Amino acid sequence: MQMPVKFDILRISGNEEKKMAAEKARGEGEEGSFSLTVEEKKALCGLDSSFFGFLSLCKDGVKMKTLLNKAIHCYESLIVKAEGKVESDFFCQLGHFNLLLEDYSKALSSYQRYYSLQTDYWKLWLVCKLRFQQKRDTNAAFLYGLGLVYFYYNAFQWAIRAFQEVLYVDPNFCRAKEIHLRLGFMFKVNTDYESSLKHFQLALRDSNVCTLSSVEIQFHIAHLFEIQRKYHSAKAAYEQLLQIESLPSQVKATVLQQLGWMHHNMDLVGDNTTKERYAIQYLQKSLEEDPNSGQSWYFLGRCYSCIGKVQDAFVSYRQSIDKSEASADTWCSIGVLYQQQNQPMDALQAYICAVQLDHGHAAAWMDLGILYESCNQTQDAIKCYLNATRSKSCSNTSVLISRIKFLQAQLCNLPQSSLQNKTKLLPSIEEAWSLPIPAELTSRQGAMNTAQQNVSDSWNSVHTASHHPVQQQVYTQCFTTQKLQGLGKDQQRPFQTGSTRYIHAACVDNQNQNGNHTLPQNSKGDTQNHSSLHIPTSEEQKIFNFTKESKDSRSKSLSPKTSRQDRDTSNIYVNAKEHSKNIHEITSVPISSLNNEDSVSPNLIIVDNPQLSVLVGEAMDSVDHDSRTCDKVNNVHPTLHKKPDNLTASSPSSASSTETLSLKVTEQMHTHIVTSFISPNSGLDTINGGPENSESSISVSVGLRPRPQIIPSMSVSIYSSSTEVLKACRNLGKNGLSNGHILLDICPPPRPPTSPYPPLPKEKLNPPTPSIYLENKRDAFFPPLHQFCINPKNPVTVIRGLAGALKLDLGLFSTKTLVEANNEHIVEVRTQFLQPADENWDPSGTKKIWRYENKSSHTTIAKYAQYQACSFQESLREENERKTQVKDYSDNESTCSDISRRRQKVPFKTIKCGINIDLSDNKKWKLQLHELTKLPAFVRVVSAGNLLSHVGYTILGMNSVQLCMKVPGSRIPGHQENNNFCSVNINIGPGDCEWFVVPEDYWGVLNDFCEKNNLNFLMSSWWPNLEDLYEANVPVYRFIQRPGDLVWINAGTVHWVQAIGWCNNITWNVGPLTAFQYKLAVERYEWNKLQSIKSVVPMVHLSWNMARNIKVSDPKLFEMIKYCLLKILKQCQTLREALVAAGKEVLWHGRINDEPAPYCSICEVEVFNLLFVTNESNSQKTYIVHCQNCARKTSGNLENFVVLEQYKMEDLIQVYDQFTLAPSLSSSS
Repeated sequence: MQMPVKFDILRISGNEEKKMAAEKARGEGEEGSFSLTVEEKKALCGLDSSFFGFLSLCKDGVKMKTLLNKAIHCYESLIVKAEGKVESDFFCQLGHFNLLLEDYSKALSSYQRYYSLQTDYWKLWLVCKLRFQQKRDTNAAFLYGLGLVYFYYNAFQWAIRAFQEVLYVDPNFCRAKEIHLRLGFMFKVNTDYESSLKHFQLALRDSNVCTLSSVEIQFHIAHLFEIQRKYHSAKAAYEQLLQIESLPSQVKATVLQQLGWMHHNMDLVGDNTTKERYAIQYLQKSLEEDPNSGQSWYFLGRCYSCIGKVQDAFVSYRQSIDKSEASADTWCSIGVLYQQQNQPMDALQAYICAVQLDHGHAAAWMDLGILYESCNQTQDAIKCYLNATRSKSCSNTSVLISRIKFLQAQLCNLPQSSLQNKTKLLPSIEEAWSLPIPAELTSRQGAMNTAQQNVSDSWNSVHTASHHPVQQQVYTQCFTTQKLQGLGKDQQRPFQTGSTRYIHAACVDNQNQNGNHTLPQNSKGDTQNHSSLHIPTSEEQKIFNFTKESKDSRSKSLSPKTSRQDRDTSNIYVNAKEHSKNIHEITSVPISSLNNEDSVSPNLIIVDNPQLSVLVGEAMDSVDHDSRTCDKVNNVHPTLHKKPDNLTASSPSSASSTETLSLKVTEQMHTHIVTSFISPNSGLDTINGGPENSESSISVSVGLRPRPQIIPSMSVSIYSSSTEVLKACRNLGKNGLSNGHILLDICPPPRPPTSPYPPLPKEKLNPPTPSIYLENKRDAFFPPLHQFCINPKNPVTVIRGLAGALKLDLGLFSTKTLVEANNEHIVEVRTQFLQPADENWDPSGTKKIWRYENKSSHTTIAKYAQYQACSFQESLREENERKTQVKDYSDNESTCSDISRRRQKVPFKTIKCGINIDLSDNKKWKLQLHELTKLPAFVRVVSAGNLLSHVGYTILGMNSVQLCMKVPGSRIPGHQENNNFCSVNINIGPGDCEWFVVPEDYWGVLNDFCEKNNLNFLMSSWWPNLEDLYEANVPVYRFIQRPGDLVWINAGTVHWVQAIGWCNNITWNVGPLTAFQYKLAVERYEWNKLQSIKSVVPMVHLSWNMARNIKVSDPKLFEMIKYCLLKILKQCQTLREALVAAGKEVLWHGRINDEPAPYCSICEVEVFNLLFVTNESNSQKTYIVHCQNCARKTSGNLENFVVLEQYKMEDLIQVYDQFTLAPSLSSSS
């Protein structure tokens, strides 16, 4: 497998060496011409990727570009002269220069070369600037530049990760607003609307400059509401924009256009006539602002067509064609009008134009099929329907398939002679395909459309492949490729809004709400009736309106390398059905046989492994890629398999090494452990990737940027006193402020773990579930049970018969008792589809998907109890039939498959699941909470050994009890617990629940699956496809939880649950006092921060409370907590000194008991000790908290903020000094 790659590398190496020799010979003769003067060096000093898009604002922008070209030649000459053995920063700076000149292939080559040499690219540096002025800097500029390159090549997943790392290592990065803007766009493309909204809002609140104006960002926020079908919120946001007096005409035209189209599609006002009148008025006003908007003319035509004004509709469609490039939607709508006017030949020609423009236009193919069917040309109709089903945009495939089968059956029953002698009213589909395209179409086709159609000659209209639609240029803020590439490029007036620079970056996803295509119930049908519902649906567009040409070329240019794991496991076949039907358990394990070393997990987890698996995981992960798009990847910076033609760089930066485009992380990076971080770093820097090359390397300097000196991540260890700690960071505040990340100095930004290697054999992919049967109370309190549950080798443990052994009164949690106790208590309801336990189908029942749709609402316990009872009564009427199906299911596997197939063809029944019922109020639920005190200490809601009991306040559902009320089929989608804490779940009954569990070290694999399915692992609702997991060699535990059983979910375990019967469950979280639990909690805390997601558990606040309340004897746990305290103590001292030095007064505020930990009201990160509060909020005593970074983005000099202090430094110092390693307990205790 490896040999061809090595041969190719060697061959490339030989060519590159020859090229370098030639460049060196030429460079020696031209060295003088490429030398930089002192003035030029000063002008270039400090230029990096942050100037991208803003270079024209500099003095003499044109002259600066000329100077950049000269600097690039100088760098390349020096690199050739040094035979590539130069400091790694040369490649980073070369990447910046090429990026500023928009030479993306060379920029990518240089950045990748730098990455391969600089393993600690994420660290903080102390850089000497001009005149010896010191300023804290980061290599965030490198990550930002790399993200911009990936963004240019439409590699969104890689760009997202690079941008997230920028914000993680330097939240106050000067282009943070631009990053939030681009993240908002990319998440919008990926349909992660919640994340998109958050980043747009963060960009809007930032007072710095960026590519778009504030009103344009507001438009995108309004549009997010629209594509989520929150139409009233969208309407209110659009109308609020119209109230702005200085609203640019282009923005105003687009807002009016969206309002008009929403009124056409949605019932926002009154009856049909009223809403069409409003829609036409809005669209006409939009055209007054922008008469050249082809999209507005098209929408206006649709409105006129809807109310029967055929002539006005034709005029509007003609205007649309004249004002913009030809649109498949427009021609499809013209075809509908012709068909309504009983002009089948004209309709045929219009439909053909539509499908030639967009081969995957499902609506046009469907309309064309109906047209043929109405003319009794059944064979042509079938061909069109088949093409419609092959389109990715087809929303009613099942209906079409049924129609195709009906028509095929009709053809079989007809005599052959009648088919041959039949007169055709229309040309066949093959003949129609070669009809001349109307002049209106050819006159509007530009070079872009011509390029897109270069495959049409060989395209078969009958057996077409699934093409990406050539989407129309929808002016509801759609990015054309050119404008996407130009986002942030130099412009004459980059911060002014106008039609010449307005970014078209939204979609009209709501346009699919136009109606449903209906098929005739027999071979004949009325054309008028058919056509009245023929509404093209290809307007369901993504936010970025890419052409196939640009997307294909760029995607292919980033062909990543397959990982070793992928190659080695490619031949492993997993029979998913064989595993999915089996449920294994270890039953009746004697309690006395348990000990700390027992394990029934198939995973290779080491107990108390101190390695930070997420934060110090392998940098190179497998990369899934297809020929058309850049797919989701595990690593932020994927390795490029080889240099593609369109990325060939002529600069010596790519020629200096055979591994220019490789991304490496040294083995040392993989083997860091927590204990190695407690000693000071050496502070030595490396060149060309390691000290072994330092003697042979040539240090070359052109005087642009002095070599950064690494500041040791810890100038003091955790065993230093607080006095030494404060002395070490004394004056750091004058040089800049450090970040607040707990682990950044000791490892790279967090990333998901790779799948464990070697992969498990297929017979271990459905392992038995650890199950313990309790006979009496003594068994429940036997110490080995606790040790068995918290053992990292056991991702889940089922404790059977717990309620009976402890004589728990589960009736206190029954529906009847709950209604009697608090019938008006609030219940969150999730409306779901009833599906088979191990499957998840799309609403049409045609394919298995990961996305799990469930809508949220609220009701009361009494009303949900009534729903439960009605559901049970309804089931009694079907009991006999159900019993028969269950018997067949267990006795006959083929019958089981038939049942599954039948289920996916019929519409799914809607059910409701009641969740998040809060039982924390001791007054309301005194009896219930007291009953839970009978449990063993390690599973109690409150105990001294539970980390969550030391948070100091109630976190609903975590250190308090929550209850779920379920009917059969109710689901809890896939998830990890908040901050990876353990979970306790007791089934009250009377029905059972089925659980699916995946070990913690496979969560990275599930995260990748979520990304491939455009889902957010942490925030979206998803239900894994077991076949996908087995194919990826992911083990899945599967078991039944019966009434009275307790399920212990270990730290970080991924799980999802479905109710088999009617039942209630109670659940809460527990934090064992172990290094494994604390490590995973901190890792998730940092991962949440990188993902811009709020951590429910404030780990900094909790760590200080642990230091106050707990004596820790585990050295590993002690070291991790102490390191966290050290980081935060240094941060508090540094920040306080910086504020005092800047003349900012710090006011004492204090903290009251049971007060929740403060979070930033903007970015939602935890804020410890020093709170930034606006003057207005402080005077009103509302205390809306900001973090330092968000406060500075709002007010650069903090003049609108006061700083409140919650803890005295003396108190923190005392806690830090008094937290010492306690003597270990004796084995007997």
